Amino acid sequence: MSENFAVIMAGGIGSRFWPVSRSTHPKQFLDILGTGKSLIQMTYQRINQMFDEEKIFVVTNKEYLNIVKKQLPKLPVENILLEPALKNTAPCIAYSVYKIFSKYPDANIAILPSDHLITDEINFIECMKKGLGFVNESNAIVTLGINPTRPDTGYGYIQFINEDNNEINKVKTFTEKPTADIAETFINSGEFLWNSGIFISNAKTWIKSFEEYLPEIHELFKVGIKYYFTDEEENYLKRSYPLCTVISIDFGIIEKAKNVWVIPSSFGWSDLGTWRSVKEIAKANEHNNVVIGKNIIERNSSNCLVFNSSKGLIVLQGVKDLIVVESNDAILICNIEDEQEVKFIVSDIKEKYEGKYN
Repeated sequence: MSENFAVIMAGGIGSRFWPVSRSTHPKQFLDILGTGKSLIQMTYQRINQMFDEEKIFVVTNKEYLNIVKKQLPKLPVENILLEPALKNTAPCIAYSVYKIFSKYPDANIAILPSDHLITDEINFIECMKKGLGFVNESNAIVTLGINPTRPDTGYGYIQFINEDNNEINKVKTFTEKPTADIAETFINSGEFLWNSGIFISNAKTWIKSFEEYLPEIHELFKVGIKYYFTDEEENYLKRSYPLCTVISIDFGIIEKAKNVWVIPSSFGWSDLGTWRSVKEIAKANEHNNVVIGKNIIERNSSNCLVFNSSKGLIVLQGVKDLIVVESNDAILICNIEDEQEVKFIVSDIKEKYEGKYN
């Protein structure tokens, strides 16, 4: 049986969670849900139940090294892989896969986002074990597909071929963020799952996939095999990483490959992509308000999300359907229906204030 490794992707900037998530301290390192643990801490503890510490790697931006070391003190520091540039998920995954392959060529490797919520950890671990067992005996790439509960337009969808109610099914198509009507059709057909962004394969299949679908990235990281786990690795990355194409693993490989399989899953998953997703998941009070943090008073207000990360006081009076988020130097107030605009607000702020508030 091959050894199993996990790679946690933790390089994103989480702009949709502004003003709490900033480029210097993004979403994955925050206690968004008020649980006392950051999202990456929750992810690490979850997978540490089935992967040994020395077989867990975290890929993140070089600026976040000290944050990762502080939040994940049991993770070996040599298992923190530092990206010298933001290049999306395909280069991030390539770096980790080729490095693990250089020392463990028979490894099975699971790739996981650092900032997702999973509430049913027992079911999640069972699905992960199924996927790892499947790729250990095949050249497949396996993803965990989430059984949809509503026609959500914010998720990607996976269409699968369900033959004899198998636990692992061949993937037919991928669709990214459909319209409401199309999402409704998908749900009614019973042939579609949400794309969780969790992928499992063995190291050799990963590398063959990069070689076939992203040959330029393959060549860059193939050269690095002689440098990984040596003192020359950092210099090699500084030279090579900026040459990578900016591309996601979904668009670069997963949507093109013919050997992708999916495990239909239900383990209380959310990608926590926006403040509204927090509002939908967190426990609401009798007025359907979600209150996270201290020093918050609500009077005659309903269906609001209030997040206070500062020592100041927030008072709601006679309002509804609002997102109110305060950090130390900025406040966001918007209608729940407009929460997708936050990423554009961040772009405007970056341009107007030259990065002061982002």
